[in-house]
Amino acid sequence: MTSALLSVEGLTKHFPVGGGGVLRAVDGVDFHVRPGEALGLVGESGCGKTTTGRMLVRLLEPTAGRIVFEGRDITHLRRSALRPLRRQLQMIFQDPYGSLNPRHTVGRIVAMPMQVNGIRPPGGLKNRVRELLETVGLNPEHYNRYPHEFSGGQRQRVGIARALALRPKLIVADEPVSALDVSIQAQVITLLRELQADLGLAFVFITHNLAVVRHFCHRVAVMYLGKIVEIGDRGDIFQTPQHPYTRALLSAIPDPAVIGASHRVRLPGDVPTALDPPVGCRFRTRCPVAQERCAHQEPPLAARGDRPQLTACHFPESGPLR
Repeated sequence: MTSALLSVEGLTKHFPVGGGGVLRAVDGVDFHVRPGEALGLVGESGCGKTTTGRMLVRLLEPTAGRIVFEGRDITHLRRSALRPLRRQLQMIFQDPYGSLNPRHTVGRIVAMPMQVNGIRPPGGLKNRVRELLETVGLNPEHYNRYPHEFSGGQRQRVGIARALALRPKLIVADEPVSALDVSIQAQVITLLRELQADLGLAFVFITHNLAVVRHFCHRVAVMYLGKIVEIGDRGDIFQTPQHPYTRALLSAIPDPAVIGASHRVRLPGDVPTALDPPVGCRFRTRCPVAQERCAHQEPPLAARGDRPQLTACHFPESGPLR
């Protein structure tokens, strides 16, 4: 087995709120990413996946836990020590316009990471930027244009070019296509797949869109209310999901090949607040198979029966989606 490029152990982020309360945005998650692998991090809005991604690239300071990258603990590195790490670990943001400085040309935006890190590429900075623009499917002659002169899909390609500028080993992609039209989403996903194959990139792909994950990711981690409830290879998660929440998410995919509309699993109620999550299993208040044990004992994320994926459920389901 290939050693992990990135390992996360007990990663936690709590935000203090008024009145002495604590928002448990991420509450102890464990996973790893191997070189060249794409891990999909999925779940409903507010489950903690974006907060997790921002901790991975150290835009947020973890409350507890460890982040190990290439065998080095980077959990609490100071800013000066983080600078060389930025070359290896980059992020693509959700908003393809808000993440680009409207006052800077596309050329300057893509060049800036190299300038900040003192990198002088062979052939010069301008030629390297042109190469990057061409790599992501943009006209290198548009070097001097501004973000507002591009479409949403083109702006996201600029963001991808910027992320590639330092030749990273891992990219955290936070909902990179959710703000784009469906036809453009497919183009950007195809581009990311080609880049992954050509450059050997690893990805943590954060999204609520399981259809995208199904086509892009090798493994899938499902989050609910700050915790991972199921993680495993894509085929195991999509074909024989064990956790009731995973099954509900998959049943909502508008794809007859996955499940018929008549088998849609509808969960009662709303997601509880992370200010006061349920005791025991956090999903029990909406779970169709919850029992008394679920209210008192939190299920560990572990292998269940003969299934290879890890599931945090006392009463996992074993059958395929029908």
